[in-house]
Amino acid sequence: MEVVGAIDQGTQSTRFFLYDRDCRPLASAQVEFPQIYPRAGWVEQDPLAIWESVQQAVQQAMEDALEQYGALSVVAVGITNQRETTVVWDRETGRPLHNAIVWLDNRTAGICHALTEQLGSQDYFRPVTGLPISTYFSAYKLKWLLDNVPAVAQAAAEGRALFGTVDSWLIWNMTGGASGGGLHVTDASNASRTNLMDLRSLSWHEPTLRLFGVPPAMLPQIRSNAEVYGTVKGMDALEGVPIAGCLGDQQAAMVGQRCAVREAKNTYGTGCFMLLNTGRELVQSRHGLLSTLAFRLGPDAAPHYALEGSIAIAGQGISWLRDRMGFIGSAAESEEVAASVPDSGGVYFVPAFGGLLAPWWQDDARGAILGLTGYTTRAHIVRAMLEAICFQTRDVLEAMQADADCGELAALLVDGGASQNSLLMQMQADILQVPVRRPAHMETTSLGAALAAGIGVGFWSEEEAFTDLKHNTGGTLFEPQITQAAAARRHGKWKKAVERSFALADLTRDLEEDNEQRQPAAAAGGDGS
Repeated sequence: MEVVGAIDQGTQSTRFFLYDRDCRPLASAQVEFPQIYPRAGWVEQDPLAIWESVQQAVQQAMEDALEQYGALSVVAVGITNQRETTVVWDRETGRPLHNAIVWLDNRTAGICHALTEQLGSQDYFRPVTGLPISTYFSAYKLKWLLDNVPAVAQAAAEGRALFGTVDSWLIWNMTGGASGGGLHVTDASNASRTNLMDLRSLSWHEPTLRLFGVPPAMLPQIRSNAEVYGTVKGMDALEGVPIAGCLGDQQAAMVGQRCAVREAKNTYGTGCFMLLNTGRELVQSRHGLLSTLAFRLGPDAAPHYALEGSIAIAGQGISWLRDRMGFIGSAAESEEVAASVPDSGGVYFVPAFGGLLAPWWQDDARGAILGLTGYTTRAHIVRAMLEAICFQTRDVLEAMQADADCGELAALLVDGGASQNSLLMQMQADILQVPVRRPAHMETTSLGAALAAGIGVGFWSEEEAFTDLKHNTGGTLFEPQITQAAAARRHGKWKKAVERSFALADLTRDLEEDNEQRQPAAAAGGDGS
């Protein structure tokens, strides 16, 4: 049996899937890896742990498939990955020069503020890259590494440093790395998230490189989303298999959902990401969204563009309730606990743990829970967290409708881990006042990577992938069950809560400085003085 493999490298885990010609998942495996939190607002990952998780997931899934189906012929493998997460490594040794800086890390706030002041506008880069100045994007993380990590600066000066998002790190290792002539490439969707690529030419923008002090020799070659980049070397389970597709995770979900022009999908993962396919039209946002590449399915294919609203905290907020607060025992339990109360009891939860992304772009915002009374229980807070995901999505959809004049959506296509929560999906339909369609197979991110790889080797044509194999009519449809007036009233109160979360980062910094001043005093008191 001929199959296509898909590596789905996410923020908290890596998964590997095998799909048959009818896009049915035959086998899969998932491997988690740790997050590193050096200080408040900083999030890192060990690139070697990411690479190890990929190898383990592939091996486990291939062994399971062999046991269930016998020998399979993997005709291609695709990659999809957490976007913006930044890796710098040594081309000679293959070793990372620093931990990966994760997409939601906000250590670059000072760099962003300084550039905004220097350039005169947070939107200075939008005409070229489609992106505002923000801690979110890779260029600012790379600049921080060049400015603050001597090993990175030295390797860059000596021509040894390679920069990439996680896709580049994986492809380099999968094609042999330092010992086997690893390929240093990226795809146009991931490149569009660095703030270094010209969206129209799909090439690195030299004036922006100079402004950030990035040596061009560090950068990977930009390729389309569906073509053969190279073949796998050094992985027994996939040895010799063409790597033929690559997309950032949200663009992969668009392909997996087979989003047509003026259709939108929302992925509920660690964060929450809504993308609207604008076709060959590059729409410049005036309402706080991102203009980005959707996909380019072949080196000779025309690019499709998208408007995107990126929300930093979705599933991670549910994880925080579980891991930090102990309000729930598992992510799945959030649905049961939230359903135990009819509403949030007037509680509004703004999960701005490291600032707010679209459409607010407030990196000084911090998390806030408002409306607490003596009546409030953990169930109200859990429900308020789920509602926060829905309110943030409505903020983004309203901005999309203003930017693209796309009118009312027939339905919002949804996927991602948190979309399994049926209560959350019903609340989303209620707050949006738009039907929400959840497909039968919700792993659309991995499916999108598989489809791109299959198109890259001719296993499927683009027409087959987007028309003949489109299964979005399956699954579950959630219709709104509250009135438009009720939804608008609740959304208005949410916006007031969001505004009260602004500028709270100053309070966090004040507390850190107070603690630093106390520590020497405590040490002095300890020796009897």
